Amino acid sequence: MSSQPDPLPAQSGAVTADDPLRLDLQLCFALHAASRAFGGIYRRVLRDTELTYPQYLALLVLWEHGEMPVKQLGEFLRLDSGTLSPLLKRMQSAGLVTRERSTHDERSVTVRLTAEGEALKEQAREVPLKVIRSTGLDHKELADLRSQVQRLTAALDAALADEED
Repeated sequence: MSSQPDPLPAQSGAVTADDPLRLDLQLCFALHAASRAFGGIYRRVLRDTELTYPQYLALLVLWEHGEMPVKQLGEFLRLDSGTLSPLLKRMQSAGLVTRERSTHDERSVTVRLTAEGEALKEQAREVPLKVIRSTGLDHKELADLRSQVQRLTAALDAALADEED
């Protein structure tokens, strides 16, 4: 299966090879395409765990940091409550987490792993290794790429913050 569609015949007014409006020159599209490709790999790798990729990410945070307010989990995952709440509801129905209102502040809900959610940690240990193998990159290349993407994200966040001021 080809990763690029067959080119269409040239149209009048078509973009040139160096035109900044070419889709293949857009960094945002390259990152979008890579994200979708990662999604496909994670669906395959996570199949045996019966987790979705967003559920896996939530578990990674909880395995690393333990129980926390839902709001903080959303900050880690860069998800708003409208996206996170149904995700956590499905995870709770699956027996992976519990959600409890704070006794000190009823607006705050704490999420914590159940024994079943904690037990999935061992099964998930192979997931990153399988994904790394799928990339065709070595550990240094992946670390460099991750660092560049993190710098890019920080720069874009800063640009957005500047616009809000």
